[in-house]
Amino acid sequence: AGQAHGWSLVGAGSLPADQRPQPLAHPPGASVTVADLFFNTPARRKFLKSPATELRHVEHWLRRLALARMDVGLNLRHASRTLLDLPPAADEAQREARVAQVCGDGFFEHRVLVDESRSDLRLSGWFARPSFSRASTDLQYFFVNGRCVRDRLVAYAVRRALADALHSTRHPAFVLWLELEPQAVDVNVHPQKTEVRFREAGRVHDFLFGVLQQCLRGLRPQADQHRVRLSPDQPERPPSRATPATPAWQVREPQFAQTAWALLRATTPSAAGLAADEALAPSASLSPTGPDAAAASGPVLGQALAQLHGVFILAQNAQGLVLVDAHAAHERVLYERMKRELAEGHIASQALLVPLAVHLAEDRAEAVVSRRQALSKLGLDLDLGGPQTILVRAVPSILVREDVAALVENLAREEGRSAPHAHLGEVLDAQSRVLADVACRAAIKANRRLNLAEMDALLRDMERTELADQCNHGRPTWVQLDLAQLDRLFLRGR
Repeated sequence: AGQAHGWSLVGAGSLPADQRPQPLAHPPGASVTVADLFFNTPARRKFLKSPATELRHVEHWLRRLALARMDVGLNLRHASRTLLDLPPAADEAQREARVAQVCGDGFFEHRVLVDESRSDLRLSGWFARPSFSRASTDLQYFFVNGRCVRDRLVAYAVRRALADALHSTRHPAFVLWLELEPQAVDVNVHPQKTEVRFREAGRVHDFLFGVLQQCLRGLRPQADQHRVRLSPDQPERPPSRATPATPAWQVREPQFAQTAWALLRATTPSAAGLAADEALAPSASLSPTGPDAAAASGPVLGQALAQLHGVFILAQNAQGLVLVDAHAAHERVLYERMKRELAEGHIASQALLVPLAVHLAEDRAEAVVSRRQALSKLGLDLDLGGPQTILVRAVPSILVREDVAALVENLAREEGRSAPHAHLGEVLDAQSRVLADVACRAAIKANRRLNLAEMDALLRDMERTELADQCNHGRPTWVQLDLAQLDRLFLRGR
């Protein structure tokens, strides 16, 4: 930069030793033109794939380079077509524009910002909300001190951090930069320098896991992140009517739902059967004031209208129509609630009048009972009633009506797995898997009829719950159809 002209070198097969650069009119930067690539090595051509496949390899390599060096402008042309045109990114807005161009608008719309420093470690960049998970690892870019790597420790830490909200068959999407002291990482462990070895691998793993978990736990339902994607051949347009500042429905105070639950408890004949219903009721300790008091101007998930086929909740918010999978949503609410209770000391349990006997293989029965102390904190009181029999004396309160024997059998299967787990889809620790199983069994089942107060109570709990966008198995809990999309479905305004 600043010189009067550029310089060029041209060679066929090789550059002569005595050749000197020649002056050339050229803007700042570099241009490389390659023709007849196998001029000197024609035998290598047989190892090539199809032109389209090789072009994808080149484009993927250039995308990694574009994210590694935001300050460098890059342009890729092929067969007179421009495939990538990436100007230099000097500020945050330009960096975000480059990420959107390289990774796609879908990733950019679902991005979550990461920027955390601890001691000599810094992690920055973005990861996509679990609702934007992928069928493959094609959108995973990780850079260590500017070098793009694919490291198993990194992949495990990221996967484990997002495991609570990610389906086992799906993969996270992320663009992350890790910065640390050069002497803390060895880059000479792979011929292509695509792998690294950290001097303190455990510390790096814990840092990545902790930062991503902290960011993930801060997520709450957002209407614009769950819009249903309709057919792309119908361009979106603004709604045919003005979107009201407040919904047309009458907003009910949260106390209404609390009162409805009080009446429900008063008329329930069996006191022992209250646990499952109370688990769905809104938390009494949560006040309607504060940030979530936005319900007065229109909550994110709106107000319940009806229940569809005993499975889905239909609700109306300021944007349009909300569809909620009641079981999946309640499962996440219960799971996070039990995790909070466990962190505070103990999960409420219900003693059984008559112990329940569960028959297992002898080795499995002993393995489950060996974890008796840990399971007691989860509300399960187990004892060995014989070589092949487990006696269940107490269960979590929300499971008093459920199939506890199936839960214990699942515990036995978990004990039969090897540890640490080889499959990255099974990264939850044993405690979390037990809680997830309990929550799944205690959540409201299909065809259970809910009234409007019960449905609204679940919606409000979802808005206050971490990771409420996905259930414990990574399935989405709700989707949004906005007014523009509804207009398009019925060809309004055409």
